[in-house]
Amino acid sequence: MAISRRRIENGGFVLFLGLITVGLALIVSNFISACLWAALAALLFQPLFQRFVEHWPGRRNLAATMTLLVITVAVVIPAMVVASLVVDQASGVYAQMRDGRINFAVYFQQVHDALPMRVQHLLDGTGFDSFEGAQGRISQALSDSASLLAQRAFSIGANAAAFLLAFGVALYVTYFLLRDGERIGPAIVRALPFEPAVAQRLADRFVIVVRATIKGSGLVALAQGALGAATFWIVGLPAALLWGLLMAIAALLPAIGPAIIWVPVAIYLFATAAVWQGVVVVLSGILVIGLIDNILRPMLVGRDTGLPDWLVLVTTLGGIDVLGLSGIVIGPMAGALFLTGWSILTEQRQARLREPESPTLPAA
Repeated sequence: MAISRRRIENGGFVLFLGLITVGLALIVSNFISACLWAALAALLFQPLFQRFVEHWPGRRNLAATMTLLVITVAVVIPAMVVASLVVDQASGVYAQMRDGRINFAVYFQQVHDALPMRVQHLLDGTGFDSFEGAQGRISQALSDSASLLAQRAFSIGANAAAFLLAFGVALYVTYFLLRDGERIGPAIVRALPFEPAVAQRLADRFVIVVRATIKGSGLVALAQGALGAATFWIVGLPAALLWGLLMAIAALLPAIGPAIIWVPVAIYLFATAAVWQGVVVVLSGILVIGLIDNILRPMLVGRDTGLPDWLVLVTTLGGIDVLGLSGIVIGPMAGALFLTGWSILTEQRQARLREPESPTLPAA
């Protein structure tokens, strides 16, 4: 009877925890993204915070404030400046497309006419009624993408108050996560309903993937995007920052990478007789942009994250589709925790199979 009552009490308490957790998630749902990026920033800049703590022993508030100041000056302000420039260029491109000054169909036709006749006939018979039909569909897709980007930019401007509120919440949460992270992290690990070794292993995996995604993939993508923007500016292409942003996003995707941006641009330049510009784009894409990943990534995080490239690609694309910008981190993290969880389960099952069976006592 006592055991049954205890089970009921434990079940009721677990139900209460589940309901209150769901309720809290609904209450803070508008700020989940801000809290997520605050946690990621606190995790990434924890080593810098520890250095400030060593410099000012016992003054954790000052150390957290200085770390937050570094984050604001070195990351937030430059990101806002670049974002405003990109939004301005995206709006300009959208306006030129709407006025007809930018016509992707004309660009595709120029590339088509510059190809050998045999290649032209091959393209015309690859499943589309004509090459014009293909270029029309691609042009429409590009136009829709540009329109969506411009609409998002206008919506951000219209919701400036909500954005500033979320940004302020993110900074505020980051401060406390930096200051109290050494206590919060272990407390969360202890509270997980897993064996201590399993909980610690999942937590370690979480930290590795987050740092690899932000510190490694993020910084490499930014470097490749910046080099791409500089290359496009040198050859005189309009909206170089916008192209660089697209290249940085593409750089987050393994097996695709920034080549999906600079290769079509180089083809167009060669097709329109801009030979030296095309040569510059190709040389920069192969010798500079293409090699920066092999140079920077091992220096930043190494290649021991344990995630296959195909899984990184699928989880990143899926994460962006479901969660937007936050999916860049959440997608690979979910994939890594998925693999780690199943690996732990497999190891536990194999360990149980290796355990010798206890001998049965003969019947009296």
